[in-house]
Amino acid sequence: MTIRIPSTTDDPHLWLEDVTGEEALEWVRRRNARAEAELVDDEFEALEGQLREILDAADRIPGVVARGDHLYNFWTDADHPQGLWRRTSLASYRSEEPEWDVLLDLDALSAQDGVTWVWHGASVLRPEHPRQPRRHALISLSRGGSDADVTYEFDLEDRRFVPASEGGFVKPEGKGSLSWIDADTVYASVDAPGLGDDDAPVTSSGYPRLVRRWRRGTALDRAPVVVSVESDQMVAGAGRISTPGYEHDVAVRVLGFYEAETFLIGNPEALDDGEEPQLTRIEVPLDCRTAIHRDLLLLMPRTDATLGGVSVPGGGLAAVDLRGFLAGEAGPTVLFEPTAAASLQDVTATERGLVLTVMEDVVQRAEVHFRRHRQAETGGASDADGADWVRRDVFAGRTGTLSIAAVDSRETDEVWLTVQDQLTPVTLHLGDLAPVIDDPEHGVEALEVIKRAPARFDSEGLSVVQRFAVSDDGTRVPYFLMGPTSTVDVTEPTARPTVLYGYGGFEISQTPSYLSLVGRAWLERGGVFAVANIRGGGEYGPDWHRAALRENRHRAYEDFAAVAEDLVSSGVTTVPQLACRGGSNGGLLTGNMLTRYPELFGAVVIQVPLLDMKRYSHLLAGASWRAEYGDPDTEDWDFLRTFSPYHLLAEDRDYPAVLLTTSTRDDRVHPGHARKMTAALEELGADVRYWENMEGGHGGAASPAQQARLNTFVHRFMARRLGLDPDPRQETP
Repeated sequence: MTIRIPSTTDDPHLWLEDVTGEEALEWVRRRNARAEAELVDDEFEALEGQLREILDAADRIPGVVARGDHLYNFWTDADHPQGLWRRTSLASYRSEEPEWDVLLDLDALSAQDGVTWVWHGASVLRPEHPRQPRRHALISLSRGGSDADVTYEFDLEDRRFVPASEGGFVKPEGKGSLSWIDADTVYASVDAPGLGDDDAPVTSSGYPRLVRRWRRGTALDRAPVVVSVESDQMVAGAGRISTPGYEHDVAVRVLGFYEAETFLIGNPEALDDGEEPQLTRIEVPLDCRTAIHRDLLLLMPRTDATLGGVSVPGGGLAAVDLRGFLAGEAGPTVLFEPTAAASLQDVTATERGLVLTVMEDVVQRAEVHFRRHRQAETGGASDADGADWVRRDVFAGRTGTLSIAAVDSRETDEVWLTVQDQLTPVTLHLGDLAPVIDDPEHGVEALEVIKRAPARFDSEGLSVVQRFAVSDDGTRVPYFLMGPTSTVDVTEPTARPTVLYGYGGFEISQTPSYLSLVGRAWLERGGVFAVANIRGGGEYGPDWHRAALRENRHRAYEDFAAVAEDLVSSGVTTVPQLACRGGSNGGLLTGNMLTRYPELFGAVVIQVPLLDMKRYSHLLAGASWRAEYGDPDTEDWDFLRTFSPYHLLAEDRDYPAVLLTTSTRDDRVHPGHARKMTAALEELGADVRYWENMEGGHGGAASPAQQARLNTFVHRFMARRLGLDPDPRQETP
C-alpha cells in the first residue's frame, strides 16, 4: 500500500487551508458547481421544498425559557428565516394560538446591517426585587453561523440595543461571552486582541485566556481580572449563581476537554476596588465535574474517586452540603451508581429536587431525589446534616428519549418533559414534582400535555428494532434499525438501501429521536436508517467513552464496521446498497470507514469533518481536542496516523462513491480538512463530489433554507448511489 500524504511538509494541498483566499474559494466554487450539476434536478427541487416545509412549519413546538411572568422563545419560519426573539405568558402558551410579543426581528436587523445574523442566544437578567421591571438582556449574534459572535446589551422596555456610547455592554466579536452579575456588572470572557495579559489573549484552542469583572461605564481593558489560564490550556470562565439566599460567584479554569478546576470567588465586589481575587478551590480531582445548586455541591467524577472520605464511582453522582464540604466537615451522599447497562445522562435541578435521566441499554427513564428530615422508612440514603435522601421513579411508562428541564429552578419544582422516539413526534408536557417531594408516598400528578407536534412523514408500515452487533474484541454494540417492517422486523428481510449513522466521541450519546427530515427524505421512500451506539459515545457512561480514547480510537471504528457487517449478514441490505453518514467527529468516523473499510460500503457521506490528524491541533479549536485524540506533535502521532484518513489514502485501493460537505464559516472544525481530502481523492481518480456552504458555521447551515438544501444534497446523493430511486439521466440496462 502506498501512503499518499506521508507528512505535513509533503502536503501538496496545504494552500486549501487558506479559508477565504481567492484561489481556494475559486476551487470551492468549481466543485460546488459540479455537485449541483450532478445532483440538482426536478427531484432535488421537489425534495428540497418538502424539507423546507418541515423546517418552516408553523405548527412546530416553540421551545421556551421562563423568566418571571414571561416565556421567551426564538422562532424561525418561511417569513422569518433568520428568526424572531419573542415572549408570551404561560396562559397564552397553553393555547393553540399563543399571542407572541416580538422583541427582535433578526431578518430586519440582517437587512439593515447587510449581515446574515445567526442567533446565538439571550440572557435575561433577573431583577433583584420581584417588582422591578425586567429590562436588561444580553443577546449574542454570529455572522453567518460561526462560533465567534458579538454580544450586545438589549433594553426590553425600549426594544433596542444599548450602544457602548450610552454605557451599554458590548462584547467584541470572538469566542468569549458576557454573563450578568447585576444590572451594572458582568463577567466578560473575551478574546479580542490587546485584552490579554501578554501577546496571547487566546489559548492555543482559540478560546479566551482570562475573565474580567466589568462594571458599566468603565473600560473593558481596565476591568479587574478574576481568573486566567495558560496559553496551552483551554479556556477561563466565571459566572454568578443568583438564587436568593444562596448567591455564589464561581470561576473555572478549564485545563483540557475533561479536566477543570472550580473556585468560589470570595470577594467579588472588592475586585472593583483593586483587591486581588480570593479564589477557594473546590478540592476534587480534575476530571470530576461539579455543579452548585442552592446549598448543595453536586459531584460527578469520570473515574472512581474518594471525595470527602466517601468512595464515588466513575460515572456516578454524589451530593453534599457545599460549606460543609469546603470546611472538611461533610462527606457526600452517593445518589447514583452506574451499572454495566445503566448510565447517568443528565441531572436537572428543581427548587427542592434533583431529576436524574438514566439510560439502560439506550432506553431512558427518570428518577427524582430530594431531602427530607430524618424519619422512619424513607427508602433512601442519609447524609451527615440530619436529612435523608429519598429516591422515587417518575414519569414511568414513557419510551424513547426523555428531555427534562426545570421551569424555574429557583422558584418551583415544575419541569418541562419532552418525549419522542424514532416514529413518534415530539410531545411537550408540564409536570410538577412538588406532590411527591411533599409526600414520598404520593405519585407525580398527571402530566399536562402542553404541545404535541404533528407527524412529518408517513410512518405506516414502518418499524423500529434494537439489535446488537459484536465487535472485534467481543464487545456487544447496540444499534437501532428503522424502516419498512418487511426489512427490519422479520427473519427473512427484503434487502433495502440503508444508511448507517454514527458519531462515537466526546461521551455524546445517540438517543432515539424523531428524525423528521430523515423520515421524509429516506424512510417514507422505502429506505432503512440505522444509528450505531459505538464506543466513544456516552451510552454506557464514561467507561464506554474512555474505551475509544486516543490510542484506542480504533475500537470505535471496529464497532461501526461490525454494525455494517451485521446489517449485510442479516439480510437488511447489501454492500452496494449500504451508505454511512457522519459529521464533525462523525465525519472522522466515516472518513475512516472510507479509508479503512472501503469494501463495506457503496457510498460514504463525510460532513464538516476532521480528516488531517497531523494538522488538526493547529487548526481553529483543534488543540482543545488533544485529550480525545492525542497530540500529533509528540510520539502520539504513531497511533494518530493509524486513524488519520488524509494519510491513509492509497493508490491501490478502490473507494466507494463519496460526498464531502463543509462550511466556509465553520470556525470550529477547519474547512481545510474536507477541501484537502477532496483534492487528494481527485488525484487518485476516486468517485468524489464536494459541496461547501459559504455560511453556516459548524452546523453547516445558517438558516432553514440552507439546512434544507444541505440535507437534500446528502439524501439525493445517497438515493442515487444506493438505488433508492432511479437517476432519470441514467440509461436502464
